[in-house]
Amino acid sequence: MEKIGVLVVSYGAREAAMVDALSRSQNYQVDLYVADKQRNPFNVERATKHVVIPDLNVDAICRFAEENKANLDFALVGPEKPIIEGARDQIESRTGIPVICPKQEYAIEVSKVQQRLLFEEIAPEANPRFKVFDPKDFNGTEEVKQAVYSWLDELNNQAVVKPDKPTAGKGVGVWGDHFNTREQLFEHFMSNFQYGIVLIEEKIDGEESSFMAFCDGKHLAVLPATRDHKRAFDDDKGPNTGGMGSYKDPKDYLPFMTTLDRENELAVAQKIFQRWTAKMPDASAVRGVPLYLAFMHTREGPKILENNSRPGDPEIINILPILKTDFVDVCYGMLHGNLDRVEVQDVATVLTYKVPSSYGGYAEVFPSQVNKAEVDTPVNLFAAYALSKKYGDRIRVYPGSMELRDGATYALKSRVVGVLGVGDSIEEARAVSLEGVDAVRGGALWNRSDIASEAGIWKSIMHLQQLRA
Repeated sequence: MEKIGVLVVSYGAREAAMVDALSRSQNYQVDLYVADKQRNPFNVERATKHVVIPDLNVDAICRFAEENKANLDFALVGPEKPIIEGARDQIESRTGIPVICPKQEYAIEVSKVQQRLLFEEIAPEANPRFKVFDPKDFNGTEEVKQAVYSWLDELNNQAVVKPDKPTAGKGVGVWGDHFNTREQLFEHFMSNFQYGIVLIEEKIDGEESSFMAFCDGKHLAVLPATRDHKRAFDDDKGPNTGGMGSYKDPKDYLPFMTTLDRENELAVAQKIFQRWTAKMPDASAVRGVPLYLAFMHTREGPKILENNSRPGDPEIINILPILKTDFVDVCYGMLHGNLDRVEVQDVATVLTYKVPSSYGGYAEVFPSQVNKAEVDTPVNLFAAYALSKKYGDRIRVYPGSMELRDGATYALKSRVVGVLGVGDSIEEARAVSLEGVDAVRGGALWNRSDIASEAGIWKSIMHLQQLRA
């Protein structure tokens, strides 16, 4: 068996799933070198070398790569921050180690305005109406307010407010969800506008899916569609988060989608990819997951909500554990430019995140539900891990915002642990996932109870049918 070394730049549970997929390789013996945001217990246990870089700054990551370059065959970068800050450009130029992620120039999630302008040029039929508001174009708050209200007149108030720069899925405000009056909308707008450019887009009515594909620069190896739930609370209520959970159907599309919906989103993604890369001097600059598109399926067809330039968190966790193709071979396919498809098991997966009481505003909305005696206590994963005796590979437990400290594991501020259930149906996978999160103890953690619920899926099916009636 060939021995290889892989550098993984890690933020949370998404990268723990990458580490897991690499360490489970049947074709390679993988030595893992992990540059981590914290002492993630999952990564520490599996890494040949592990270093903590709390801010994931690219220079420190490069120094770690330089120290170990004699043992490294390639690198994987999961989080958006180092990708946007040029991790690939710098690691490759300083060490010669090939890196799997887009180069800085093509990390288009850095600007929602750039995305909209690109999609308007390439696929205008899938682009919502939008208007860009730049602080340098206005003199005073009243002038800004008049311009915003004028645009709201055109949109009949059905608007989405988005800061131009990435905010980890937390800066977006939606009419009818986050605000119900123009005054509330404008207050949200100004809270972002004080820092820079803001977009106001038309609100799109439909059902959302996540599209991801591994890319070698020449081909898109398309992965099954997934559904992410960003809202903090059950029934998709509350503020946006980084994602509270996600699911995948045994098919390669979701229960509320038709085969035509899937064909349409594939056509839009391929059109964007082909026209975008045709202009690039070297299309390998976008190897990795350059198109992680959020589609809204509507009466008129798919519309693009946004794009990210890296694997989805949590959505890639729904895929990696059920790859039939060895993940190391997938990586080499991306590096060598010969990746045309990736085989995935025809099963369902459900991922549920357990998070601290401070996350998503939970403690403020449900103060009586917080077990204050458990705050800042160690998190115990033993019972969740023990479920593998019952379910085997049909359960995975991935620590995220969690660190080893004095021989125990403690929750940090973000999504603490993700539990993936695998099943022949969504219902089976969901039951495993929920049993896993229920087995996690300590830390005053909580989770949404309705990720991939039958009622929630049926609601999505009926909503889309009514829109199209």
